[in-house]
Amino acid sequence: MGMTLDAGRNAVVRVAVATLWASPETTRAVDAPALADRTDIPAWISAMNRDQQVGECVLSQLLLGERVLVEEVRADGWARVVAVEQPAAKLDPRGYPGWLPTAQLSPAPRETPPAQPLVVDATTTSLHADPAGELVLDGVILGTRLLPAGPARDGWRPVHAPGHRQPLWTPDGHLVPVSTRPPTADEVLAMASRLRDVVYIWGGVSAYGVDCSGLVHLAWRRFGVRLPRDADDQADATTPLLLGAERPGDLYFFARPGRPIHHIGIVTAAPDSPDRRRMLHACYTQRRVIEEPLSADRAATLVGAHRV
Repeated sequence: MGMTLDAGRNAVVRVAVATLWASPETTRAVDAPALADRTDIPAWISAMNRDQQVGECVLSQLLLGERVLVEEVRADGWARVVAVEQPAAKLDPRGYPGWLPTAQLSPAPRETPPAQPLVVDATTTSLHADPAGELVLDGVILGTRLLPAGPARDGWRPVHAPGHRQPLWTPDGHLVPVSTRPPTADEVLAMASRLRDVVYIWGGVSAYGVDCSGLVHLAWRRFGVRLPRDADDQADATTPLLLGAERPGDLYFFARPGRPIHHIGIVTAAPDSPDRRRMLHACYTQRRVIEEPLSADRAATLVGAHRV
């Protein structure tokens, strides 16, 4: 595993997708593929039943190379961390707190190579030892940032990957430079629409499974915009609009009377009347990402439209 992790120091995720847990003790037998030294998120999701897909033991997910602040390292192979790239103001001003297996982390490099980062634009990709060579890391997902390790060769690009001394190779067409301008609403909506029919997973932030706020976080993250992780924090971090002024790419927020915001969706059509609104969202009841008109219940709990 290389160098050891130290409390008070930064670390980076060394697996394609790491799951952030409420505590080590809340994990279940079905979670084994997500707890492994080399995670298999598709196998984990396919093994879960409907109830397990919404277990509140899962808080969020982190992508390859994502930074965390290590708070505590336990002898049983767990680290208490703060996911500093996922704002969660109500939980911790530094980021999203939770637990990760230590084997899924590497100490953060002391210096970052001076290179323009790349971002994965394919829904999923894989990293190889050589161009078209041995598979080293599968399931690297949309929105993952990677630093180039040299020029492309034969359609493959070498990149630095946490936990690997030598550069790994990925198809060059799966990468794009990180944008230096804010994305348009249409670009973000098109990105989120690529995740239609992805399974609903409580806490999910990947192309294999997302929850409602995870879909929003991931869509903007692909363009380098760091939105908070949870829906209520996303509401606080965005600009309210008059209902009726929303346009595709804006956000709808939902809450029951006297309760905090519990759901979020991405506006997909300008409303042509107050009762004709549409959105793309990770739907808890249907357990997948869908685009649909607001149901009567959704319309009754709509508390606002916001713009990023």
